[in-house]
Amino acid sequence: MTQLLRRYLPVLDWGYSYDRSALSNDMIAALIVTIMLIPQSLAYALLAGLPPEAGIYASIVPILLYALFGTSRALAVGPVAVVSLLTASAVGQVAEQGTAGYAVAALTLAFLSGGFLFLLGLLRLGFLANFLSHPVIAGFITASGILIAASQIKHILGVPAQGHTLPELLVATVSHLNELNWITLVIGTTATAFLFWVRKGLKLMLSRLGASAFVAELATKAGPVVAVIGTTVAVWALNLTDEGVKVVGAVPQSLPPLTMPSFSPDLIQALLVPAILLSIIGFVESVSVAQTLAAKKRQRIDPDQELIGLGAANLGAAFTGGYPVTGGFSRSVVNFDAGAETPAAGAFTAIGLAIAATALTPLVHYLPKATLAATIIVAVLSLVDLSILKKTWSYSRADFVAVTATIVLTLSLGVEVGVASGVIISVLLHLYKTSKPHVAEVGRVSGSEHFRNILRHKVETDPRVLSLRIDESLYFVNARFLEDLIQSRVTEGCNIAHVVLMFSAVNEVDYSALESLEAVNARLKDMGVGLHFSEVKGPVMDRLSRSHLIEDLNGQVFLSQNEAWITLTEHRCAAAE
Repeated sequence: MTQLLRRYLPVLDWGYSYDRSALSNDMIAALIVTIMLIPQSLAYALLAGLPPEAGIYASIVPILLYALFGTSRALAVGPVAVVSLLTASAVGQVAEQGTAGYAVAALTLAFLSGGFLFLLGLLRLGFLANFLSHPVIAGFITASGILIAASQIKHILGVPAQGHTLPELLVATVSHLNELNWITLVIGTTATAFLFWVRKGLKLMLSRLGASAFVAELATKAGPVVAVIGTTVAVWALNLTDEGVKVVGAVPQSLPPLTMPSFSPDLIQALLVPAILLSIIGFVESVSVAQTLAAKKRQRIDPDQELIGLGAANLGAAFTGGYPVTGGFSRSVVNFDAGAETPAAGAFTAIGLAIAATALTPLVHYLPKATLAATIIVAVLSLVDLSILKKTWSYSRADFVAVTATIVLTLSLGVEVGVASGVIISVLLHLYKTSKPHVAEVGRVSGSEHFRNILRHKVETDPRVLSLRIDESLYFVNARFLEDLIQSRVTEGCNIAHVVLMFSAVNEVDYSALESLEAVNARLKDMGVGLHFSEVKGPVMDRLSRSHLIEDLNGQVFLSQNEAWITLTEHRCAAAE
């Protein structure tokens, strides 16, 4: 019972050994992350089309719930750029921004996402996320970063431009340039330039001036806060709202409220597919970050338990005024670098944000939306990695096509189409690669028991023995390919008397492939050619033994390829004598 509880409540594991040193490190990390999260949460809520307080609310209870159920010691959960963009895209199709229905739809999306993730975790189906290839994920995130940055240009310029695709955003922005607000432009460009300098140059400058690494790191992470304070004070002191500068406005001064998602069948039906796609993207991003950080400290995470942790976090957001959340890369790295040792750092961050929600929200009334837009642009441009195009072009043209298609579809048709196409492309790419497995004709390296590809190595061969090494599991997609390949090769080689299938790389043979092998066996038998297997793995042999293939086999099963070679070539010599 205790092991079961520790499995589903990891807090019982790390909490048992929690000490004063961990407490100190976690509190320092929480302070740094809290400073970073306050402007970031407000900005991402703006990106999602929600009131700014929704970003704060989505960063309190979800973090606490992840601390109870999650397995990563450093993952920081909350609103992130890509999920915020997906939220705006999905919810914008069922409700208008600024309405109560829009907020309720966002809560419902969080509820559906949380429920889906939680269910996958209970059923231990985390492996399903592996069907989304890394190049496709990289392409989608790159395109999303470009879309997000483009969507914030309107706030930098102070113009009313709307759109869900890059062409729509660019056309809308250009068509409203006559409404440009020059004061907003100055605020936005100044804030953007300042934040880029903080990210790229402040830490180096402070280090040269003799500041400690901790002070330099803290100052760098506090850069957005400085931008927020400076521009807010400027707008308030100069009364720039009268000049048309758009500000955040009144933000409720309270802890997250108790909210209820909608259970309307029509709304659930409309949001179900977006919720699933959003969940997959969020989970893949979160687990990638968690595994990377865990490896640095030789720790491990449980992907299935991560599903439960993220599911609980999203369910918490649904009932406390938030919207869908996941583990964020930038804040998790900051949390890790600041010395966080346990998920308690997230709990302390939630406390800090709760204090901010009750005490500091009146201070952001005059915060310009242009500053929040600058915060988003600087954050998301780090997601844009166009080098993935060059890397995939030089390594795998199929992956290059997948990346390019995902980027183009996301930019031209929107994020939902981009995500859906990414999933479809990943699956099709897998099917394409496995439908034509690499099959090498092998021969023996002289003076050894090793067998290598005859096209790559100087090896011994026998014209009567065709040895084929199959470098892929056999299933319905590639079964016919192997059948046709053997038929073609045997027909070409009139002297072939034996075909040996080297199964060293075959992990599974499904029923379709079994039927193909039976057909090959029958056909070769009619041709007077023996069919043999070598180096068959135990689990594969167990399944083959339960069929009629081994019983009816027109040949033998050899323990090793070398044994097959010796037996069949000696058989030829004996026959010749």
